[in-house]
Order: sequence, then C-alpha cells, then structure tokens
Amino acid sequence: MLKELASRIREYKKESMLTPLFMIGEVFMEVLIPALMARVIDVGVSQGNISYTIRMSILLVICAFFSMLFGVMGAKTASIASSGFARNLRHDLYYKIQDFSFSNIDSFSTSSLITRLTTDVQNVQMAFQMVIRMFVRSPIMFIFAIIMVARNGGSLMFTYIVAIPVLGLGIFLMMSKAHPRFEKAFKSYDNLNRVVGENLNGIRTVKAYVREDKETEKFDQSATEIYNNFVSAQKIMAFSQPMMSSVMYLCIIAVCAIGAHLINAGNMTTGQLMSVFTYNGQILMSLIMIGMFMVMVTIARASAERIMEVLDTEPDMDTNENGLKQVKDGSIEFDNVTFGYKKDSPVLENINIKIESGMMVGVLGPTGSGKSTLVSLIARLYDVTSGTIKVGGVDVKDYNLKALRDEVSVVLQKNQLFSGTVKENLKWGNKDASDEEIIWASKIAAADPFVSTMREGYDSHVEQGGTNFSGGQRQRLCIARALLKKPKVLIMDDSTSAVDTQTDSQIRYALRHDVKDLTKIIIAQRISSVQDADMIIMLNDGRIEDVGTHEELLSRNKNYQGLFNTQAKAKEA
Repeated sequence: MLKELASRIREYKKESMLTPLFMIGEVFMEVLIPALMARVIDVGVSQGNISYTIRMSILLVICAFFSMLFGVMGAKTASIASSGFARNLRHDLYYKIQDFSFSNIDSFSTSSLITRLTTDVQNVQMAFQMVIRMFVRSPIMFIFAIIMVARNGGSLMFTYIVAIPVLGLGIFLMMSKAHPRFEKAFKSYDNLNRVVGENLNGIRTVKAYVREDKETEKFDQSATEIYNNFVSAQKIMAFSQPMMSSVMYLCIIAVCAIGAHLINAGNMTTGQLMSVFTYNGQILMSLIMIGMFMVMVTIARASAERIMEVLDTEPDMDTNENGLKQVKDGSIEFDNVTFGYKKDSPVLENINIKIESGMMVGVLGPTGSGKSTLVSLIARLYDVTSGTIKVGGVDVKDYNLKALRDEVSVVLQKNQLFSGTVKENLKWGNKDASDEEIIWASKIAAADPFVSTMREGYDSHVEQGGTNFSGGQRQRLCIARALLKKPKVLIMDDSTSAVDTQTDSQIRYALRHDVKDLTKIIIAQRISSVQDADMIIMLNDGRIEDVGTHEELLSRNKNYQGLFNTQAKAKEA
C-alpha cells in the first residue's frame, strides 16, 4: 500500500526530498544552540570573558537565523509536495473511477466515492506532510539530543532508557485500539454524504411533501453516528497527551535530581546542566511529535485503505483498446443472451432478436421486465453473462469500447444536463459540432422551437441538473445531444415520457424520415409511441413474450391487446 501511494508523488519528488534535508538542517542548528549556550555560561559568563560572550552571541544569532530559514523552506517544500501528492492521488482516483463499468460503480456508493476523493485524500495528505517533515525532524532531533545528553552527562541516559519503552508501549496500545474505530467513523461519513446528496438532489420533492423534519432527523442520525464513532476513537487517543506530559515531567524531575548530584560531585558544569534541560525538552518534544504523528497515521491508515480499495479495483469490462474502430452499420443481433446483475439471478434469459439496420424498433413491457437492461447491453454499459450481442455483424466485445459507444447513442431514463449553456450541453454529443448541426439535431428532437424563443437562444444558461427546464424540455435536449453524435444506433429509454403525444409524434416522424439510416430503439410505456415501429418487442419477466408489428401483436397477443384497450379508454376519458 505504501509503495502504491508513494508512486503518486511523481513530479513532486524534488520537494519531497528537499523537505527532509531542510529538516535536518533545522535540527542541527537547534541542537547546536544549547551547546553554544553552555559554552557562553561556562566560559564567557563564569570567567567574565566579554569578548568571548559577544562572539558566541553573534554565532547564536546566526544559528537561530539558519534554523528559522531551514524551517521556513522546509514548510514551503512540504506544503508543495503534500498538495501535489494529494492532487495526483485525486487525479488517479478520479480517472480510475472513469474507467469503472456500471457494475464497478454499483459496488461502491456514490457518497462513498465522494468521501474517498475528499476527506480520505485530505487525511492521507496530512499524514504525508507529517512524514516528510515531523517524522524526519523528530527522530533526528531525538538522536542528536540523546547524543548531546550522553556527551554532557552520561548518567542521565538512564532516565530515557526507562521513559522511551513506556511511551512506545502506550502509543502502540492506543493505535491498535483506535484504528478500528476510525475505520468505522469514515464509513459513517459515506452515509452522511448519501443523506445530504439525496436531500439536495430531491429538495423539490422534500418540500412538496413537507418532509423537511424527516430529512432533518435522518441527517441528525448520520451526524450523531459520526460524532459517536469519532468520540469513541478520540477518547482512546486522548490518553496520549497526558501520558507524554507525565513522562516529560518525570524526566525533568529525574534530570534535576541526578544533575544536582553530578554538579556537587564536580562531574558536570552549570552550563552543561542548562544545556541538558534544553536537550531534555527537545527529546521529549520529539517523542510527543512522534506520538502525534502516530495518531495521524492511525487516522490516515483507515483512509489509505479505503483509497486503495478504489485504486486496486480492476474494471470488470475490457475496453479493448486494440479493438475495431469502425461499426459497419446499425444492425443488431441478440444470440441466446442471458444477463444478471448478480450471479445466479438472471434479469434477462435466452434473448434472441435480429434487427436490421435503419429499422425503428419499439420495446414494451411491464415495470421490471428488463427493458432498460436489454438496451444497456447494446452499448456495453454492462457485459452479457452468456450469449453474444452483435452490432454491425460484429460481437460488441470485439470493438474498441469508445468507438462502439460513439456509434451507439443512448438517451437514458434519467435525463442529465450540466451547468453551462444549452450549446455546451448539446456539444457533449459532438464537441466539434457546428451551429447548423446543433440546430438540425434540435429540430429533429423538437427542441429548437423552445430554445430559439429563449432570450439568449442556444447560449442560454442551464442550471446544474437542468432544473430551469421542464422535464419534457430536458428530454428533448438530451435526444438532440444524442443525435449530434450521428450514431448508427439511437436508443431512447422512455425518453419521451414527459412530452405530450403531439410532440412525441413529431419526434418519431422526424426520426423516421430525416435520419433513415439510423437504427432507432424506443422503450416506451405508451403504445402510441411505438405503434408505427417496424418491430415491437414485448418483454415479460426478463423473457421475450412476442415480437411483431402493431397490427400483428394487436391481433394475437392478449397482453398487448389489454394494454392497448386500457390506454385507448384512458385517452377517451
């Protein structure tokens, strides 16, 4: 895991290596200052040597200046290195997620992925900064200070021989107890993000049903869960500071007692004892900083494991970079296809369909019959469990995935627009599309009439999610966006459900007469949306119930007849 994380430093290796060097320089100056102070006391002050005192004082100022300089430079390079490391880590996480198939994304929740990209990366960033600064500075400070204590008063070493193992054992016990609690706390963050995300995305529904109190209650429960988990972990880590402070003060008492005895015996000077007090503070401060680092590492370890979960997840769909780049035509063939989101739980079974290029095909069936799943397999949003699907006479797995999806355009049930302008949203279909092409696609999708009447036309602003457009307008813009790709297959997954029947009819007429070479697959709930199709597929419980034209199904299929009669009566009413 450490090796994988370290590989994300990349172009910030220079700053990452300079920071420890600056820390070593800072430590060296800080350790040298008490030794110089001891000389000032023992030689300059005790012997009344003013010139020596002045020279040593100037040297002390120089050491202090360089200590400050090294510290500032180390802080700067550490900040650059850690921020760059976090940027690279987020970049790699985000790009990894972009390569995930739908089933990969389904294995993580959206809220969990957001937490990993934000909070978890921030925790690892903080730990990395502490590694290249404090984890270098503190041990070196500890070693240098111990050497200086041994040099000035060897008998005082006994104090640290006892203190260090006590601190080490205490820190180890706290880390082992706190780590599982921090893991649980970060999972609670996932739940909180989910609750907040659902509430904000569905805020209009929440207000329409006056569910603010219930949503507040859900938020409070999630926030309280995070609070309780962190309190549980922090209660354990809270022992670290009192434990370290207790050890530090006991060491000071021991140094005073032993140092006084050594001075009386003539084995230590006053200046040496004063320097030992300073070194004692440096030693214990180093141990405290190491302890704080261990606390941060305990938190960051839980975050790092969650990050690595994403980075180690292999996309279960081969993008086939060397696959075919050209799709001959829009013909589609399902050959004994079976698919399930979970093993041994098929959603579609034994699907056999043959669609000629340029046909208009309707797909009908009750909710949960597998209509959306069926069309998702054509663009390889999921891979079949068994059987094969061919587009243009070639197995979809033999195509380069990007090339296939460029030629199979899908308008999903949930219409998603992004903040920007109408034109920018439409250009998702083709970033190089001209204004004429944009207007052409919009006219076919019946979007041009309302866009052209807007004050700024195609440069009109779109709010996040397209909330400043009606459901029907969003659907028409998404159809236009899909048409701009000029694909060989257009799949419309119930994407005219929010438009009136007259507009629906206009769109179907334009699709049939203005883009004749395009294979159109229309999932619908209304028979009127597909009754003029060349072929209508009736799905039921994941199986093909019947295939035929409107007239053929109306003459022989009871379910189709019942649906037609029900909708006809509803229309009359």
